Amino acid sequence: MSQIGKGLKRKLDFKKKALRTYFLHVEESGKKDEISKIQKEILDQGMVYLQMRLPINKITNEYEDSLKEKIEHKIFHAKIREATEKDLAKVKNIYNKAWLTSNTPFRPIEKDTLKKIFNDPSTVFLIAKIYNIDGGFIILDFEGENKEFGVIAGLGVLPRFQGKGLGTILGMAAWNFFKEKGLKELRCEVYKDNQMSYNFIKGLNFEEFGKKVYRKEDFEI
Repeated sequence: MSQIGKGLKRKLDFKKKALRTYFLHVEESGKKDEISKIQKEILDQGMVYLQMRLPINKITNEYEDSLKEKIEHKIFHAKIREATEKDLAKVKNIYNKAWLTSNTPFRPIEKDTLKKIFNDPSTVFLIAKIYNIDGGFIILDFEGENKEFGVIAGLGVLPRFQGKGLGTILGMAAWNFFKEKGLKELRCEVYKDNQMSYNFIKGLNFEEFGKKVYRKEDFEI
C-alpha cells in the first residue's frame, strides 16, 4: 500500500471504528428481534451523512467579529490547547457524553481508537477548557492530494456547555489553525437526522455540497 493509501486508512479509523461498532451492535440486536424500525432502515439502506464545506476566503475578520459578539455574553473565557496523549481519556469522556445528547446513532468510543488517530502525524486534537473544566474537543485532519482541505473529523462538547458558544469557539480555533497552514477550504460531515449539529455547522457558514452513504459492508474486515 502506498504512503498516501496508508494515510487515508489511518484517517478513516475514527469514523470507521465508531460506525462499524454501531452497525455490529444493530446487527446483533436484529438477530435477537430487538431492533427498531429506524435501526432496520439503517442496516438495510446505510447511514447518510451530509458533506459540508466552507471556503477559507469566506472567513473574514468581520465575520469572526460577528461570531464573537454572539457568544460573548454566553461564555466569558475559554482556553484552547493542543492535546497530548495524556488528554485522550478526557477526550473519550467528552465524546461519550456529548454524543448521548445528539440525534446520531451512537456507540461509545474506546481510548485505543482515539490513540490510533492521535498518533497520525497529520491529525491534531484541540481541547477547550472553560471554568477550569475540559469542556470540548475538536479533531482536525487534512484531505486532498496536496492536503489542501482542512477537515473537522470530530467535535464534541459536554452537555452542560452545549448551546453556550463553546462549539463556535472550537470552530474558530479550527479555521485559525487551517488559515495559518494556507489551506483553501474547511470540510466536515454531519448525520442527516442530527438537526442540532446541522444547524450549528450552517451557523458557521458551511454549505452542503453532497452526501455520502455509509453501509455495513463498507466496514467489514
